[in-house]
Amino acid sequence: MPFKPLAKKTLSLCFAGVIAATSIVSSANAQRGGIPLVRDSEIEALMRDYSAEIFKAAGFQTGFVNIHLVNSKDFNAFVADGRRMFMNLGTLQQAETPNEVIGVIAHEAGHIQGGHLARIRQAAAGARAIGIFSQLLAGAAVVAGAASGSGAAVQGGFGALQGGQSLAQRTILAHQRTEEAAADRAALILLEKTGQSAQGIISTFERLQRQIPLSGRFVDPYLLSHPLPRERVRAVREKAQQSPYFNRKDPPDLVKRHRLMQAKIAAFTEHPTTVGRRYPKKDKSLEADYARAIVGYRHGNVKRAQRAIDKLIERSPRYPYFWELKGQAYLESAQPARAIAPLRKAISLAPRAPLMKAMLGHALVATEDPKHTQEAIKVLREAVALDQSIGNAHRQLAIAYAREGRIGDAELATANGLFFFGDIKGAKTYAARAKKRLPTGSRGWLQADDIIAYRRPKL
Repeated sequence: MPFKPLAKKTLSLCFAGVIAATSIVSSANAQRGGIPLVRDSEIEALMRDYSAEIFKAAGFQTGFVNIHLVNSKDFNAFVADGRRMFMNLGTLQQAETPNEVIGVIAHEAGHIQGGHLARIRQAAAGARAIGIFSQLLAGAAVVAGAASGSGAAVQGGFGALQGGQSLAQRTILAHQRTEEAAADRAALILLEKTGQSAQGIISTFERLQRQIPLSGRFVDPYLLSHPLPRERVRAVREKAQQSPYFNRKDPPDLVKRHRLMQAKIAAFTEHPTTVGRRYPKKDKSLEADYARAIVGYRHGNVKRAQRAIDKLIERSPRYPYFWELKGQAYLESAQPARAIAPLRKAISLAPRAPLMKAMLGHALVATEDPKHTQEAIKVLREAVALDQSIGNAHRQLAIAYAREGRIGDAELATANGLFFFGDIKGAKTYAARAKKRLPTGSRGWLQADDIIAYRRPKL
């Protein structure tokens, strides 16, 4: 069966795993209203490690819920359905400890576990009913007032219209506040079950409280979708301090990876001058060297940047993402042959990293050397088997197949890529071409047939 296509308005940027040209296209599309998603092997692996115990405690099967990274500086996270959680890069940048991010994940898992999305839809439907009923009554008042020539009655009718809309809005927001409080309680239970501290949640709420002028003194709490931060801090702290794990600290290795992640985000999203202020030359930490190495290859001399990356590897030779960075720097500086060895090394250290495999496949294809074609097909097929959402893997696989004279497979790879990203019409066109070339009844033929037969579900 073909995989489910990604909505056209959900778009992807990439730190490591897709070349810069893809990011440029995605950025342009994101300006038209899409969600700018970020793909990165290192950050995604860290999110899986942050969430694994929480998701298990919540009763989610492995791989059932995926965390998607959003290219936004705001501190925010949300769930779109029962299987997709979205985390802003700003949340990862502002979180001072892994525990803060884990607390956010636990809160969002609480929403999924409690079925809050389904209930908020029911509340919205109820609120719409309230709004419609109020509009009917107000509309009748306007008509009656106009018929009687009473201006006061007409104005009163319009006021009732606005009041009905306000009542509907407040009904939804009140329901949301209830669900947010329930998710807070669920998060505390999940952290308790996994032997983790809730201090991160408290720190997060305190940060939110500082962002509201005068601690929200002049904010109408009934116009908020979340409980006021000071109330959340009080409620969570009272419960959290009863836990025997309240003073438990994050493991040092997790803290190290958290800081490396933050350095990477800064180096890829901020101006070099800003990164320089964040990580001055006197800072000799591993994360500071990481940030400077990334900025160096993106904005400076590639040879000098490669020397900086080599120093990172000397300090942590078994950290796969330093090897990945080395390969990426070569690939993006039009030296694909030199990218192959470090990318192979990275994959040997992280064998189930589809973005790395996609990058290696891209490097192998980009050499235009026939001796690399078979390996390219192998690693690219492994990449899409692990993660069908890597558009560049489908494109490179199509190129590799075409070089082997396997035109039907090339057209099917193109169809698969188009299908996943929501271009159903284009996918059907290429699938029809593939079906004519592939053996009748073969696996590829059946997949092409599934794409042709697909009908987009009605909303």
